[in-house]
Amino acid sequence: MGNPTGFLKIKRGKIHSDSDARDQAARCMDCGTPFCHWACPVGNYIPEWNDLVYGEHYERAYELLSATNCLPEVTGRVCPALCEAACVLGINDDPITVRENELAIIEKAFKQGVVTPNPPKKRSGKKVAVVGSGPAGLSCAVQLNGLGHLVTVFEKADKIGGIMRYGIPDFKLEKKILDRRIEIWKREGIEFTTSVNVGENYPADKLLADFDAVCLAGGSKVPRDLKVPGRELNGIIFAMDYLTQSNMKVQGARVMGQEDIDAKGKKVVVIGGGDTGSDCVGTANRQGAKCIVQIEVLPKPLECRSASCPWPQYPILLKTTSSHEEGCERQWGVLTKGIKGSRDRGIERIYCVKLDAKMQEIPGSEFEIEADMVILAVGFIHPEKDNLLQELGIDFDQRGNVKTDDNYQTSVKKVFAAGDMHRGQSLIVWALWEGREAAEGIDKFLKMT
Repeated sequence: MGNPTGFLKIKRGKIHSDSDARDQAARCMDCGTPFCHWACPVGNYIPEWNDLVYGEHYERAYELLSATNCLPEVTGRVCPALCEAACVLGINDDPITVRENELAIIEKAFKQGVVTPNPPKKRSGKKVAVVGSGPAGLSCAVQLNGLGHLVTVFEKADKIGGIMRYGIPDFKLEKKILDRRIEIWKREGIEFTTSVNVGENYPADKLLADFDAVCLAGGSKVPRDLKVPGRELNGIIFAMDYLTQSNMKVQGARVMGQEDIDAKGKKVVVIGGGDTGSDCVGTANRQGAKCIVQIEVLPKPLECRSASCPWPQYPILLKTTSSHEEGCERQWGVLTKGIKGSRDRGIERIYCVKLDAKMQEIPGSEFEIEADMVILAVGFIHPEKDNLLQELGIDFDQRGNVKTDDNYQTSVKKVFAAGDMHRGQSLIVWALWEGREAAEGIDKFLKMT
């Protein structure tokens, strides 16, 4: 490393400039066994590009970063940074700012004009369809295109990006970041087809006839519901419906055929304490909610590691986001028992009870929260088993996800699957990794046919 004692002299801090990035990169210890590699699903060359940032060799750092990650400008903004949790320095100090360093590298590369189209020099003539344009689908498409195959990405929405465009609010990921990268991929030869719902306005048998291989990357979109008395009342919405409509409004798109969902002036309760719930809190704040309460059924996380979650495992720690800081009451260990209201006025309050550390109800702890809008952010259970999957006759695993072999091929010949549709609800970095692995399986298949 250029500065072998940097971690002794420099404390973890924010990156606002090139000099800040250099200082933070200097904290990387070039460990003999870099556990950040072990934790990072996409296998980023973290110590290597930290050393290059310290030496101000940004172009080479960008080359290494791009070798493993096709969307570092996105992961550098929204990834939960599994690598940082496994950083060796984190044993007795604050870990390296890996995610911020990653973002510094890619934004510097865009600023310097080195992120340019790099189309394959030779085409195989094989055609591959990727259904779904979230991180898994795009990762698969980019990898296959780089191998010389002719790739078409199908997206049922009007723009490319999947959950990155319609599920993540602009205050976390501005959509111009996606547009910038998609334009490069278009120039590299990937064909993007929007407003096409494969299985409905593009039959499955036509898909199989038109392409030599297919990758299903439609995500895990069936939300987990809250089955309590009063669930049928108006004013209870799923988080992704709320976030999708909000993102469409922010982008200036017209929301057709849907009831308008707006938190302005309302008493909002967000059920679910994860990142999606946090995004709903931030969105409701921006829409002018009267008040917001976020409740979580699990106990309040610890603020530092415990013996039950030692390094280098990813710890479940208390996470306070900018959305929470903008205004929100948070409660943990709360079970929703029912919702009260009327058909005319909608919901009025929710009934809750406190839980102990063993997730058992505490006698006499019942309480109410006033609400006229409830957002359910309690996760997803499996992909939509829509016309496409039914027409293809895909097999599912015990959890209801698309079943594949070790090469990501489904029970249907030449049809593969990747991302949340295959592994279940997960993180963006796992989706990127799965897309890349599925592309490898598809490439092997195409070479044998």
